[in-house]
Amino acid sequence: MCGIVGYIGSQPILPILMEGLKRLEYRGYDSAGVSIVANGTVYTQKTAGKISNLEKLIAANGQIDGGVGIGHTRWATHGAPTTSNAHPHRDAEGKISVVHNGIIENYRVLKRQLEEAGVVMTTDTDTEVLTQLIGHFYAGDLEDAVRLALKRVEGTYGIAVVCSEEPDRIVVARNGSPLVLGVGDDQNFVASDVAAILHHTRQVIYLDDHEMAVVERNRFRTTSLDNVHVRKDITEIDWELSSIEKAGYPHFMLKEIYEQPDTVCNAMRGRFDEGIASAHLGGIDMRDDDLRDVERIIIMACGTSWHAGLIGEYMLEEVARIPVEVEYASEFRYRNTIVTPKTLAIAISQSGETMDTLWAMREAKMKGARALGICNVVGSTIARESDGGVYTHAGPEIGVASTKAFTAQVTVLALLTLAFARVRQMDRAEGQRFIQEMHSLTAKIQSILDQDARLLELAKAYQENDNFLYLGRGYNFPVALEGALKLKEISYIHAEGYPAAEMKHGPIALIDKNMPVVFIAPKDRAYEKVVGNIEEVRARSGRVIAIATEGDDEIVEKVDHVIHIPQTLPCLMPILSVIPLQLLAYHIAVLRDCDVDQPRNLAKSVTVE
Repeated sequence: MCGIVGYIGSQPILPILMEGLKRLEYRGYDSAGVSIVANGTVYTQKTAGKISNLEKLIAANGQIDGGVGIGHTRWATHGAPTTSNAHPHRDAEGKISVVHNGIIENYRVLKRQLEEAGVVMTTDTDTEVLTQLIGHFYAGDLEDAVRLALKRVEGTYGIAVVCSEEPDRIVVARNGSPLVLGVGDDQNFVASDVAAILHHTRQVIYLDDHEMAVVERNRFRTTSLDNVHVRKDITEIDWELSSIEKAGYPHFMLKEIYEQPDTVCNAMRGRFDEGIASAHLGGIDMRDDDLRDVERIIIMACGTSWHAGLIGEYMLEEVARIPVEVEYASEFRYRNTIVTPKTLAIAISQSGETMDTLWAMREAKMKGARALGICNVVGSTIARESDGGVYTHAGPEIGVASTKAFTAQVTVLALLTLAFARVRQMDRAEGQRFIQEMHSLTAKIQSILDQDARLLELAKAYQENDNFLYLGRGYNFPVALEGALKLKEISYIHAEGYPAAEMKHGPIALIDKNMPVVFIAPKDRAYEKVVGNIEEVRARSGRVIAIATEGDDEIVEKVDHVIHIPQTLPCLMPILSVIPLQLLAYHIAVLRDCDVDQPRNLAKSVTVE
């Protein structure tokens, strides 16, 4: 979603703002801009399109430097992605400049009130309404004006505000949209996430909802929206700067696909209790008796994380014998779902800031459930508000289309399954075998990555197709969904994932020589049925790509192309079978000259409903 960066200090400000904005490109955006306070004036430059357009504009108009400034990348919600609608926005007198991530839900009411008071609006955005409201209340104290304005606002926001009459501070506030303060030496930073400021500081403070901060060069002060002092702890970020660089890869997505042997290993590291053949997940803060007492699990997530949740459902029900439901987080809070104190709610989100998932988790907690979070970002809102949780330790994921976060999430769900199963019905020998198979995943993932050249050739054969169908059974149905989603996200090809048996109930009408069908077909208990489904496609001249188990020569004669992957436990197979689908989608997108890391209309972290 929208990205925010701010700086106050003695260094040249424009390079810091522009670098921060480039670090935030991965969030998705359609316009960019900066405001710098200098010589008693707020200088603003903004434009539709990429940051490169903004750089050209600044070069043409001349650079302005000062001691305080804010920048923004916009992902349009209210108003088209135009230059006038781009952030920052200034008030009617040109004194105040605001950048905003979120949605002001009552902006129409506020807009009408301001217009009746004589304020002329020049954009279509909800953010301008907030900016004009702050200007309306400004009487020499920016903090007070921001506080008064926000008390009139309904909705979500992460904002940073500067004023020409107060060049020694940035006022920030958060409700629903992430905002972090970076603590430096004789300088301080503001950002939507740490990627924007990691080059300058590793010491950060996460604001919580309904909190404000006044950020100055040598200090900061945090309060509630009601002006009550709030003490905040400093968190040390342990990411390496190299983790947010491409490291020689042409795209972040490819780098992150190739990082999966390490990220799966990191998700497991230190979490096995070999003595009792179980998993040790200290963050969930649940004793064996607590695990036994869980009567039902609700998994809530969106997008790729939802697909990981589906795999988790199959794992937990089959291996640990616990009833599980997987909910679209965006729908959960609008249903009167049955939740009891013996319900465990698991919220899955790479960023830990996905608005729909956060609100679903809050709803479940309000109804009495214990809430666990599975997320990647330390200090994220879901991590802070859950009753316990597990970090995936995948490292920063910059590519908008999630890859390594998905396999890390499935890995954590496998660990959680093992922990539940061992206190319920799994014997020690089964637990040991489970652990052995998990240990072997790293090498098996690498063996699939070693087939990348074959997947490139496969992509060349199918890059011109406009439709794909992905089919799988059991654990591999969610993989079919994920494979189709990856192709849609980055190549803009229409693709659908279906349970293989459901093909007969509609999709089979689409099968012809122009419809590639991808089957996830490992040697499992559904194998013979999947082979039957392949025969049905071939009888209708469909072209078949199969993801099959190493040593399966039978299937070679029945399909047009086959990619072999190693064998493992059925419940762990999705961690392997998804890898070739990620690579296939990536190569097709590159061949079609698509923007792989920043696909159109998509955002990395969806922090609005």
